Amino acid sequence: MTVNAAYATLETRHRRLSAIRGAQAILGWDQSVIMPTGSNEDRAEQQATLSVLAHELQTAPDMGDLLAEAGAGGGLDDWQAANLREMRHHWAHASALPSDLVEAFSKACTRAEVIWREAKRTSDFALLKPALATVLDLTRRTGEAKGAVLGLTVYDALLDAYEPGGRAERVDAVFDELEAFLPALARTVMERQAALGALLPLVGPFAVEAQKRLGLEMMKAVGFDFDKGRLDVSAHPFTGGTPDDIRITTRYDETDFARALMGVLHETGHAMYEAGLPTAWRHQLVGGARGMTLHESQSLLLEMQACRGRPFIEWAAPRMAAAFGGTGPAWTAANIHRIYTTVKPDFVRVDADEVTYPLHVILRYRLERAMVAGDLRLEDLPGAWNEGMKRLLGIVPPTDTLGCLQDIHWPSGGWGYFPTYTLGAVAAAQLFAAAKLADPSIEPGLARGDFAPLFGWLRVNVHGVGSRLSTEGILVAATGAPLGVAAFRRHLESRYVGA
Repeated sequence: MTVNAAYATLETRHRRLSAIRGAQAILGWDQSVIMPTGSNEDRAEQQATLSVLAHELQTAPDMGDLLAEAGAGGGLDDWQAANLREMRHHWAHASALPSDLVEAFSKACTRAEVIWREAKRTSDFALLKPALATVLDLTRRTGEAKGAVLGLTVYDALLDAYEPGGRAERVDAVFDELEAFLPALARTVMERQAALGALLPLVGPFAVEAQKRLGLEMMKAVGFDFDKGRLDVSAHPFTGGTPDDIRITTRYDETDFARALMGVLHETGHAMYEAGLPTAWRHQLVGGARGMTLHESQSLLLEMQACRGRPFIEWAAPRMAAAFGGTGPAWTAANIHRIYTTVKPDFVRVDADEVTYPLHVILRYRLERAMVAGDLRLEDLPGAWNEGMKRLLGIVPPTDTLGCLQDIHWPSGGWGYFPTYTLGAVAAAQLFAAAKLADPSIEPGLARGDFAPLFGWLRVNVHGVGSRLSTEGILVAATGAPLGVAAFRRHLESRYVGA
């Protein structure tokens, strides 16, 4: 088939857009990892300029006509037609925004992110509040502009940018179902675990260099390509860069190596998804990740489903002991598995166990919806956060560092992102169950440190699909059902109460 001229022009433009976004991703990594703090204003200007250039390229005056002509011109195969669909979706979001709003939002987020680091370090919400207020105001304006064009509420327009087709009504239904059983399940699990007696602690200190070596060993076992990526340190763990230049970060605590190690595995799940996206469509939208629900499903599938399971721990425990010179019963696979599957309320989301983790996300989702709607003032956020933590988890953070300042998402402009963490956890359970059913060699492979069977299935059923199908389309094709809570609940009950 001959691709029509309009579509060919669109592909060329989106290849250029991909290069700009890739450059921005590397600049963002640099800012979080090694950029001097005094360079913040210079970086804000650089990022804003690139954002405007990308926006102007994506919203060029002839873009609407090209999209219409490409659709009418025919000659497109399934992948090209899906690529055109994604182009239209991204254009609708971008064309709703004036360039000055894009520039202002980019600058505000870059500045607020740097201020957030100091505010978190000193537990000073008042320090962040003015910059966060600017980001929130620009977020509302962004949501209003997009909502008017897309026919969506302000919050749904923000959510749609992270999870195409995602709607608050659907999130509410899933989260209400989770909240109906998770608190009681958590109490049951904690009672059962208490009856088993005290855990044997893994006593540090655990040298950072030893932790890093262990993390690198685990990344290698998973299959991470170090010729196209690296591991560094940042205030908040993340995966950035591009599919061919993946930047992973973590943070270390010399009193507890488990946090950094599971953080590394979590981020490696993101990285493996990026690396597994279809190479033939590397610089086109259809070759990108299918929204953040699936992205988070891949990080949580690796960290929670696979690497907190007993088969993997049986293989990993001797390597953990060797990394730190650990000996004795505390370093057995049985004890380490108990440590990695301990359920207890924690102040910090990224350190939470998989039973209580969704409650952290439910809290953030409801708070951000209220702030976007104007129903919660910024000055009232710390108190509302603490009240929510007490209601959902039964604990109150002693400082804002452990409370409303712990996450980078709001200062960096990620409003509408939080729901995808728990939607991803639900999807991860559904995908892992389907993978094990399809290939019984997956868990025996994990017991040998062999991730090839698992990622072989994921490459075909998730990664290699890119954005050719919707999130629901990918889940239905891979698991036989749309997103649902049932597999997640079965997983938790099986792992923690033996039901």
